[in-house]
Amino acid sequence: MGLLLAVLPVACHKEEQAVVGVAQTAVNAEQRAQQAAQAAASESDRQRAALAQIPLPTKSLYADVHEASAWANPFLTVGINGVVLRNAAEAVAPAAPGKALKPQAHTQELSLAALPQALTTLPAASWRYGRVMAVAEAQAPAKDRPAIRRNMEQVIQKLNDLGIVVEEWPSK
Repeated sequence: MGLLLAVLPVACHKEEQAVVGVAQTAVNAEQRAQQAAQAAASESDRQRAALAQIPLPTKSLYADVHEASAWANPFLTVGINGVVLRNAAEAVAPAAPGKALKPQAHTQELSLAALPQALTTLPAASWRYGRVMAVAEAQAPAKDRPAIRRNMEQVIQKLNDLGIVVEEWPSK
């Protein structure tokens, strides 16, 4: 019996140390999560500030634009695996000899997570109508439509969070 009483405090001490270790691990994880959240918030604030340099949209400049090819601002097509960003002002195509150069659209495929960073790197000339983007759902089979719509809702939320006005277009 005396041996059992001598072992009991040692066993309790080891359990207590284990509990303290688990608690410290939880505290460390919470601190890392808070730091990551602060870094993400700082990045979002930086992206919003960069896009705030673009003037608010002027609807009269784009109210009569009804064709995606005529849209002069960035245009997003939302698909099942991400988005396609079309930027009309990025490239210039050579015209026929003796003719002026004409703008040519540049497209890039992006994940939803990469979209905010891509938008902040667009040149100011890309935003001819102000801080507004046309957004359309990609054409897809009926089985993919719900997933595309969920992505569309995420994209609209991200754009709104960045202070960008969304002009939702029907599928092309």
